[in-house]
Amino acid sequence: MGTQWRVQFDAEVRFANGGGLRTEGFRLDIPGREISDEDLAALFVRHLGLLMVAQVRISAKTIIEEPHKGGRGVAVDGSGAGRRLVELSHVISDGMTTLPGWPAPRIGDWLTFAASRANYAPGTEFHVARIDMIANTGTYLDTPAHRWSDGDDLARVPLDRLADLPGVVVRVPAGTRAVDRLLLAPYEVAGRAVLLHTGWDAHFGTERYGAPEAPHLTGDAAQALVDAGAALVGIDSINIDDMSPAAGGQRPTHSTLLAAGIPIVEHLTGLDALPPSGFRFTAAPPMVAGMGTFPVRAFAVVDA
Repeated sequence: MGTQWRVQFDAEVRFANGGGLRTEGFRLDIPGREISDEDLAALFVRHLGLLMVAQVRISAKTIIEEPHKGGRGVAVDGSGAGRRLVELSHVISDGMTTLPGWPAPRIGDWLTFAASRANYAPGTEFHVARIDMIANTGTYLDTPAHRWSDGDDLARVPLDRLADLPGVVVRVPAGTRAVDRLLLAPYEVAGRAVLLHTGWDAHFGTERYGAPEAPHLTGDAAQALVDAGAALVGIDSINIDDMSPAAGGQRPTHSTLLAAGIPIVEHLTGLDALPPSGFRFTAAPPMVAGMGTFPVRAFAVVDA
């Protein structure tokens, strides 16, 4: 067995919903001889399974050559008899608003029941509708081709990145604008659909939905999800990136996730009906070549 390292430290934790926690002389296994305070804070939060952490201050850090003692994981998958389906998509209707100021879908007839009767036997009739819309309508999926000209489009993203994924819900404290890596630290995300439940979907279809204070995922948190091996990331807000004027049009979260081939689902809804884990998530669009985004029927299968 090679040399193993642990770290001893003091920590002061501040929670987003109030209160705090202090520890002295806490020890944790670490993979190597060095670890930054930021990485140690995330490891500490993960080890204890702490939720809604706003800040961790590390002090008195000492690296110790000592055999690993093991760590506590966070259970994600559940099982049981029976199941239920949970709808996670907004309805697309004629004239609806998804992104304020962007074109609304127009839904109408290509072939009416009355007009079709001339083509079929008596008593037989059909209706064929048509829709004119931009790809970013309703609840939709972003593929790498949405951000990168050489990225995989809707036809090339593997189905195993879009369907029947084990899922985990990250509950974001009310009033939180920026979802950072500390809020993600307690969760096991490798190979999973990570769904950010902010509650902002309550404003969908209103002007407030596009307000500067809409919740988003930070670029640093996106990199943490990439490093941890997340399969897909979704959010129930207007954009997974910060859309406020202060962001200056930068899109670090889209850039980071899509560069790593991780699809993004925006404008989810109904995440409050999901358990923290123990469900499978699907958000599969049509296989349209040359398009980077498209609406999906997002849903979850929950173990009973």
